[in-house]
Amino acid sequence: MSEILLQLDQLSKNFGSIKAVDQLSLTLTKGKVYGLLGPNGSGKSTTLGMILNVINPTQGSFEWYQGRLSTHEALKKIGAIIERPNFYPYMSAFENLKLICKIKECPYDSIEEKLTLVGLWERRNSKFSTYSLGMKQRLAIAAALLNNPDLLILDESINGLDPEGTNQIRKLINTISKMGTTILLASHLLDEVEKVCDEVIVLKKGVKYYQGPLDAITNSFGYFEVKATDPKALEEKLITLDPVKEVQKEQHLLVVYLKEELSEEKLFKELVAAELVITHFIKKHPSLETQFLTLTQ
Repeated sequence: MSEILLQLDQLSKNFGSIKAVDQLSLTLTKGKVYGLLGPNGSGKSTTLGMILNVINPTQGSFEWYQGRLSTHEALKKIGAIIERPNFYPYMSAFENLKLICKIKECPYDSIEEKLTLVGLWERRNSKFSTYSLGMKQRLAIAAALLNNPDLLILDESINGLDPEGTNQIRKLINTISKMGTTILLASHLLDEVEKVCDEVIVLKKGVKYYQGPLDAITNSFGYFEVKATDPKALEEKLITLDPVKEVQKEQHLLVVYLKEELSEEKLFKELVAAELVITHFIKKHPSLETQFLTLTQ
């Protein structure tokens, strides 16, 4: 069984009459990539602020390593990037990381390893001010990894990056994960979370709607888009079938939602047997975005 890194129990934070986080309970275990998902204002940053000891909870509790370490001790084993990368602009990447090593009380030996990992060793002597946004973000990840953390927390780390920068960060997350580091990625970019995370936690207005494997939230019986020369007869036939939950008209198509598994082959045979002339027939599975909207509506 995987080691539990962090447990939240009914954690809440109020700002006046606003409930930023509402009785949030969740568990993070070692070795996974978690996506903390939600639109802006869903409570993601407030949650991270509480577990990193910069925001005091209104009620509830959390514990690191099943209570074996205090929050102060645990934070020495955590790497986090919560805001935009903030380094001394007139200093080189190497000089900035040396300073962070002093603060974190970790040896300078790891600087070369981390800069190589994030693809910046060749630019180690360049001033931070000359870096692109993607390079700044990768340097921030290198800085967060200097103490070889058990958990790396990234808050909206892909925001504002161009496609190349986004792709580099995505590859980096996969590489770091394979090295055994647990990652908590807070984001409102569902497409990016879908590409890198094993498990997702869905928040809206501070309330948890779902925590579980990514494939469980995106896995469903799917749905069909069907069109025939006789739309009325097609609809009448579809609603008689046991696996069909609902049939909706969408432009010139019928969208068939299922309540149990139904293969393309079986449905097509049923429709042909009913002497329907099918002109469009495709089975689809909902995206993470579709499932997210369904969950939070």
